[in-house]
Amino acid sequence: MDSSNRVSFIGIVDFTENARWVFATASCYDLLGYEPHELIGTPSLDLVHPDEFPQVKKMHYDTIRQDKAAVLAYLRMKHKDPYKGYILCAISRTVVHNILVGSVSFATPGPKAMHNASTAQEVTIITPTATNFQFRRWNDPSPMPPSPIPDTAPPPPEDSDSESESESDDTERESTPDRSVSRRKETPVIHFDPLPKQSMRVALILDRFSMSCPVIYISNDSLIATTSAMGRSFFDFVSKKDEELVRSWIDVIKSWGVNERGQPSDGGFGFGKFTCCTEGRDSSLRSNDAPTSRHRQGPRERDRVHLGITSSPLSGRPSSNSNSGRSRGGRNRGGSDPNGEEIVVDAIFSAHSDGLMVILRRAT
Repeated sequence: MDSSNRVSFIGIVDFTENARWVFATASCYDLLGYEPHELIGTPSLDLVHPDEFPQVKKMHYDTIRQDKAAVLAYLRMKHKDPYKGYILCAISRTVVHNILVGSVSFATPGPKAMHNASTAQEVTIITPTATNFQFRRWNDPSPMPPSPIPDTAPPPPEDSDSESESESDDTERESTPDRSVSRRKETPVIHFDPLPKQSMRVALILDRFSMSCPVIYISNDSLIATTSAMGRSFFDFVSKKDEELVRSWIDVIKSWGVNERGQPSDGGFGFGKFTCCTEGRDSSLRSNDAPTSRHRQGPRERDRVHLGITSSPLSGRPSSNSNSGRSRGGRNRGGSDPNGEEIVVDAIFSAHSDGLMVILRRAT
């Protein structure tokens, strides 16, 4: 593939067994040759390579049932142009209440791929030739410790001939040179009804090309009313005392989301915690004592920015040293916003060719 197509697009699929597209941004044309309207309503699994279909379908089920967030997989997806065949892609996924939100990007080895894998909470290799994208952490026997499979997983289809298999057949299978192919053939194709809703998270897509980062998509009303958020600056929903910190995080995420040609692309995950104004405020009215430039922060504030956006790889949980939103007696130290409730939220930030994605949930 030409390096000019090394972009990423944001995609959202539903909880049905075929993972139907419900949203896709414009860069899906640059990557896979489809216009967004050609994908909406169609099964996303129709684009998966036939050899990988059973594994990807099972991964789709496990991702939802285990309520995963900020996870990454490498698999092949079909280009609309048959002469381009199947393209190795990096697929990010986060469960957001009743949808699966993520991105699709062209997978190419190098420092950028290593960075993306190092910030993900889990890395799954589906395509056997993509093993060079594996990221191993110290003391881990595998790229990531396996997540527990819930008891509600559908049972695999029964094999009527399993009891009659001879020991010689077992020995022959164990001596198969290509064990990845053997495992792939043995993976059953599961079937399931649409899965129930999961954690109450909300996904926002922001315009990455504007300083105010206006909201161009919001998935539900669990934290912020969709009618209130659309078209408004994302910073309207960030408390005044945390605004400079969150702006610095977004600057970092934007700098990560650039490919080797300097084009907007994907750039891994960043994690943070801040106080959200659920009803919004007017962030265009910056206080006189606020720093006029984020480059004039002191050393202690820069440390907060750096530490607030890193993840804890061994625990698989985001870490944040920011005290933003810590309250005493249920009140925020920065005071209550007159325009609505202020709540502390956990956030996952990621950059893509068509925008920035922010996943929010009430902090635990």
